[in-house]
Amino acid sequence: MKTGYEKYVPFTPIALPDRTWPDQHITQAPVWCSVDLRDGNQALVNPMSVREKIEFFKLLVDIGFKEIEVGFPSASETEYEFLRALIDQDLIPDDVTIQVLVQAREHLIRKTFEAVHGAKNVIVHFYNSTSELQRRVVFRKDMQGIIDIAVSGAKLVRELTEADHSGTNFRYEYSPESFSGTETDFAVQICAAVMDALGSTKENPVILNLPNTVELNTCNTFADQVEYFIRHLPNRDAAIISVHPHNDRGTGTACTELSMMAGAERVEGTLFGNGERTGNLDIVNVALNLYTQGIDPKLDFSRIDRIREVYERLTDMRVPERWPYAGKLAFTAFSGSHQDAINKGHEYMREHHSETWEIPYLTIDPADIGREYEPIIRINSQSGKGGAAFVMDHDFGYHLPKAMHPEFGAVVQKECDRTGRELKADEVFALFQREFLNISKPYALSRAKFYEEAVAGSAANITHFSGVLSAHDQFIQLEARGNGPIDAFFNALKDANITDYAFVSYSEHAISSGSDSQAVAYIQLKGPGGQHFYGVGTEHNINFASVKGILSAINRFESGMV
Repeated sequence: MKTGYEKYVPFTPIALPDRTWPDQHITQAPVWCSVDLRDGNQALVNPMSVREKIEFFKLLVDIGFKEIEVGFPSASETEYEFLRALIDQDLIPDDVTIQVLVQAREHLIRKTFEAVHGAKNVIVHFYNSTSELQRRVVFRKDMQGIIDIAVSGAKLVRELTEADHSGTNFRYEYSPESFSGTETDFAVQICAAVMDALGSTKENPVILNLPNTVELNTCNTFADQVEYFIRHLPNRDAAIISVHPHNDRGTGTACTELSMMAGAERVEGTLFGNGERTGNLDIVNVALNLYTQGIDPKLDFSRIDRIREVYERLTDMRVPERWPYAGKLAFTAFSGSHQDAINKGHEYMREHHSETWEIPYLTIDPADIGREYEPIIRINSQSGKGGAAFVMDHDFGYHLPKAMHPEFGAVVQKECDRTGRELKADEVFALFQREFLNISKPYALSRAKFYEEAVAGSAANITHFSGVLSAHDQFIQLEARGNGPIDAFFNALKDANITDYAFVSYSEHAISSGSDSQAVAYIQLKGPGGQHFYGVGTEHNINFASVKGILSAINRFESGMV
């Protein structure tokens, strides 16, 4: 036997030089079929109990699945009991079709029909493996022998359906298992034979499910196989083309989307990709990919955290932190440049009253899947000025002026370097309070009053300020006037011999609503050496907030914090 990479035989793609799928666009959601309770459940270390499967079934119904594969009732007593519980307890909504899987073997098919007795809507999903490798190694049959198995199963399924007078609405599904490893012409041949045996028509089509049971090559080769199959299938109108991708090469999502471009109308998969080996297709991923393109996925993932919690509890599996959409870090940015872009995106949308989502690095609004309360931006040593500003804005309502971002960002960066860890949002706010809001030395106002005086013959008023300033623990009476509150206060500071600072810029906004609304004022000053720096003040009265902001800036400078 050869060793290393030389012992592997490369996959031989089919020839399809005139392929059309690359030019197609996905414009609508497929028919979804969840196989969590069968394919997913059989891959668990500890398969779910009947009670747990019922809870999972209800979750799938709540999400909006209309076709749910509930198990392999002929192969397991637990699966049989679960199916009977669904039927006997009337747990299946009228608009939901249950699907049951069975090998194309007579005694298993007969037991399956016993299991579904009394159900309203049922898809009987029968299959046999068709790949060259399985024909040669497992079954040791030629192509005709494999066709005979499939056709025999189809005839029995049809016979038992026609003999059933319980009122069940039966539909058929056939899978040439290991389709991806089957010669595509043979897949067409065996599916056509099954369609004939079932008497498929446009009015009563069979579901032909093409499983990428094992990913054998790049996803474009699977799309080629699907397009080739559809092109060459006789009586195409009498079939619904379905795909069942796995994820052996890590491209289950890509295989699904490209196969939809190639003509697949229906998709089987599981929540978060649970399944044998590396798993099935993650339906959540593909559905929300559609959502980000403005396409209604027909499934409701608006409470993704709850769905993940139920999934993890019932399966004892874990959704990785970086998993698309559902991972705990899926929307988290630590990088400074990413944080800055996200913050600017939010500012842009607010300023322009944008009706469309326009946030860099976030393909979906986290609020749409119930994740608006989670920290999108988290602060560590890799973070930058935009990240700290975002946290102050979205967690605490402080819209820091853009020119202030580097100043506060440097404060946060220094603390991250000192601690060597991530800072929580409350810790970022505590730094803001320490650096800007709780600075009362060397200057603080113990009493202050503003009033305006009309000037005869002028539309402008004069603002008067009076107050008492604590300066280096000495109290100084201040009195001055100016053309506005800030100008009046600056003039008053001359009484305390504070004359080395010049006003640069000012901005303000409310940080809460209602009767207890507070105002915040951001004051930028120029110091004796020409450097610019900020102070921040908060008060119910905006004039007093401005005064506190001025003193905040001066105190920061004189305390060596700038």
